[in-house]
Amino acid sequence: MEWIKRTAEKLDPELIEKYQLSPIEAKLFSLREINTDEQLDYWFNATEDDLADPFLMHDMEKAVERINQAIDNEEKIMIYGDYDADGITATTIMMETLSILGANVDFFIPDRFKDGYGPSLAKYQEIVANGTNLIITVDNGVTGVKEVAYAQEHGVDVILTDHHTFQSEVPKPYALVHCNYPGQAYPFDDYCGAGVAYTICRALMGDSMTELLDLAMIGTLGDMVKVSGEGHIIVKRGLQILNQTERPGLRALIANAGLQLGELNETDVGFNIAPRLNATGRLSNASLAVELLMSDSEEEAKLVADKIEDLNNQRKDLTNDTFAKCMTQVRSKMESKNTQVIYDPSFHEGVLGLVANKVVETTHKPTIVLTDGDNGELKGSGRSAEGFNLFDALNPLKDKLLTKFGGHDFACGLSLKKNRLSEFIQAFEASHHSDEKLPPKKFDFELEEKNFTLGLWKELQVVGPFGTDNPVPVFSLTDPAISQFNKIGKDKTHVRMNVGKQSKLALVGFNLPYLHEDLLPYIGRLYIQLGINTFRNQTNLQGIIQDIAYQAPKLLRPERVIDLRKENYLIGFADKYLFFDKKNIVVAKTKWGIKDEQIALADEYQNTNEIVALVDAPHNQTELDQVLTNQYQQLYLRFMLDQLPVKAIPNKTQFADVLKYVYAHPGLVPEEYQAASDYLHLEPETIMFILRVFFELGFIKLEKQLLVPVNNPVKHPLTNSKYLLATNAQLKFTKVLRNMPSRQLLEYVNNKLG
Repeated sequence: MEWIKRTAEKLDPELIEKYQLSPIEAKLFSLREINTDEQLDYWFNATEDDLADPFLMHDMEKAVERINQAIDNEEKIMIYGDYDADGITATTIMMETLSILGANVDFFIPDRFKDGYGPSLAKYQEIVANGTNLIITVDNGVTGVKEVAYAQEHGVDVILTDHHTFQSEVPKPYALVHCNYPGQAYPFDDYCGAGVAYTICRALMGDSMTELLDLAMIGTLGDMVKVSGEGHIIVKRGLQILNQTERPGLRALIANAGLQLGELNETDVGFNIAPRLNATGRLSNASLAVELLMSDSEEEAKLVADKIEDLNNQRKDLTNDTFAKCMTQVRSKMESKNTQVIYDPSFHEGVLGLVANKVVETTHKPTIVLTDGDNGELKGSGRSAEGFNLFDALNPLKDKLLTKFGGHDFACGLSLKKNRLSEFIQAFEASHHSDEKLPPKKFDFELEEKNFTLGLWKELQVVGPFGTDNPVPVFSLTDPAISQFNKIGKDKTHVRMNVGKQSKLALVGFNLPYLHEDLLPYIGRLYIQLGINTFRNQTNLQGIIQDIAYQAPKLLRPERVIDLRKENYLIGFADKYLFFDKKNIVVAKTKWGIKDEQIALADEYQNTNEIVALVDAPHNQTELDQVLTNQYQQLYLRFMLDQLPVKAIPNKTQFADVLKYVYAHPGLVPEEYQAASDYLHLEPETIMFILRVFFELGFIKLEKQLLVPVNNPVKHPLTNSKYLLATNAQLKFTKVLRNMPSRQLLEYVNNKLG
């Protein structure tokens, strides 16, 4: 991963003096382009009274008039919400406000398993049939073209309130209140659903409605919308309200999470409160969470909060179990793929997105996780690795392979017919863009040892709350003096260490199973975020490792050739990374963020006296010997990747099964034969390998791009195939190269280098 340092003009000394900023506070504000008197005054002093006039938002006046009319006429109002933390808090905001105004109001939260995501025509029909006069959507609706039309045509007005991206066709409700409606006058464009609902309630009440800010804040952080501009007011003031909340439901939820009122910050909300609300929609019905937030009884709130805590614990267990099963599948599949699709009928639908995210964090590959749905369909969630737009990749498949699809750059939900799974796997892999690379990440500045104090944490809070559009500060630690390194966690996949010569800063690193003491000398720079750790009533500053940059420890490793085959991580300090197969270069760019100028093909490399890493496996000994004729300062042996067409040569029975299938189903394109992988109990890659062998031996042929069997072909043994023999030789050579004892490999390479 490439990191670049943020740069900005220094803050005006007069502003530093006026707002009494420390050097670190001033630097962080300047790096976030909060650098004028007006901006700083807004940051420190703006409150909910400074929010824009709610009537600037599109159709707000129509919406308020229609709601007031419904209240005056005692019409039946239905709030149509959503099952995530944003939809839950948005629903609660609308319910509380309309109840205060004396409305005849009820709410509906879709059931993930029965109703699916977003508007449901069947549910709209039911709501209309039940005598509802007005439907108000919160955190959903922009995709409900048919649903809104049905309600309007049957005399039920719809006030659509949402924040999601408009599709090509926009519904036509009675009123459409949207924070990002094209051309509207409202100055802030990135509210969440709860933020839009809060704005409507400000308009309805003619008041700033301070008591609703805790809910709007939870929705904002849960949905990861901007915490700059008006989002800053919502989150900052919402946290203040939350820390002194009298809501029995929130107090019970906070207690069950092991948090302390008065000390809650945005991290607590994002990682403890919002996930608990989300758990209700993942495993049960999110109406439970609305009941909790609306509860005015401590006893009732405790009972509901305990149910939610049980659901959250189930969610954690299900996520961990499903993730473990996914990784078992991942390890059993070919490593050469750039994408992965994981299916298991036992997976629980409610945790698929969480699991897909964990798989991507571990494998750095775009991932789709699927389970059985209804009517012979599979349904699932996808998450993407950085540098790959998942929505753009899958959107062209929407009408070809997918029965349902929606999402954004890095996440999606989808459904498809089960019998088209193999075809989808191939199409998803084909969608991967080989020319994409990871964008560089940004860090703020080098953290000096003198700042390893709790005082630094207090300074950071001045520049917070942090979130989307106000990123958590990232600091670098160059040539860190590391001590007391330990593996921690149940599976010893996390690490703890201290850095510093005089002052010490404790660091923790999550999901770093490859890191061990022998690699510590290679660490050239650490990138960290900061937090606090309280243990036995002692509170200390703590760093959380975000990334590690490596360097060659020349004094500690003077050897000319170093064997790093057993390290499951690419040490990122070489001058050049050599590849025997150019297809593997995309991994270097997307997974490890290696720059173009550091990459070269082995057969084209002509430089001398550089630190070089051999990243992938050569196809044969000749390729290896050729690259060893160069002069290197140091050579690191990795052999991590390959482009083997199969993991093992198929047996005769598998060859025969494929040939029988071709004779029984002539005239298909090769990809259609691959789609029979489930029937043949073979990987699609294995089928393609067998077809290539048969083509070379003259058992099958191409006619108008379709494969057909050859009538009465000349019989040849499979070993007559040069492709099969070459692949077999490559498999054997790669296996030997990766498993050869280190002493034997180093002796061979050193002798060749001369």
